[in-house]
Amino acid sequence: MAGTIGAIWGVFGLSMILIRGFFSVLPPVIDLQHETLTGIHWVGLVISLVFMGYAEGYKGFQLKFSPRVAARALYLRANPTPLRIIFAPLFCMGFFHATRKRKIIAYAVTTMVVLLIVGVRELQHPWRGIVDVGVLFGLGWGLISVWVYCFKAFFGKEAYTVSPETPEC
Repeated sequence: MAGTIGAIWGVFGLSMILIRGFFSVLPPVIDLQHETLTGIHWVGLVISLVFMGYAEGYKGFQLKFSPRVAARALYLRANPTPLRIIFAPLFCMGFFHATRKRKIIAYAVTTMVVLLIVGVRELQHPWRGIVDVGVLFGLGWGLISVWVYCFKAFFGKEAYTVSPETPEC
């Protein structure tokens, strides 16, 4: 029972982190409706959507992060410890009890995202909103893919075979 609670908390907590990120970039996107966009702005908007959809949504979330989150949530359900349950969202993201490579990737990607957030905040309007449209698309794609993979992992008819990348795996 504790493992199930931990797995649910891990996916729910991670979802809340992503949803918070989604809503934090929403205001500049909403402000775009009050802007008169030129041709170059529209080109930038399309590039932002395509790039972030592909790089963040598809390559980052759907192919890598989301399957791993589901695998780590399944691992947590079967191998609960108090630390893993309390910090389940961070466990599911690979910040601890992970292979050295997985931890390096988790910390490096998080650092890169923070630096990009700081940089994008410095952009002038409408460019910030244009970049954030792509971010919203990628985050939305990512959140849905996390839920789909977790649903498949917990309720799918076939065994879920993605490695949780824990030290013993």
